[in-house]
Amino acid sequence: MSSEVSDIYEQDLQEKKALLQACQQDKNLVTCSDCEKMFECEIRKTYVKAVYESMAKGHGGGFEF
Repeated sequence: MSSEVSDIYEQDLQEKKALLQACQQDKNLVTCSDCEKMFECEIRKTYVKAVYESMAKGHGGGFEF
């Protein structure tokens, strides 16, 4: 079951990453930090959330960076 949960979070992360990269390509940007809407961008917010969820695998926060 653990790898199944991991796969769900990884799949979601890959989907959100593809959306983010498509947005960057549409705007001819290399990074979101070059975009004037970076802090309001829902695509970026959902990607960041997916990154954290893929790290936590559904067990909440508590990350050490």
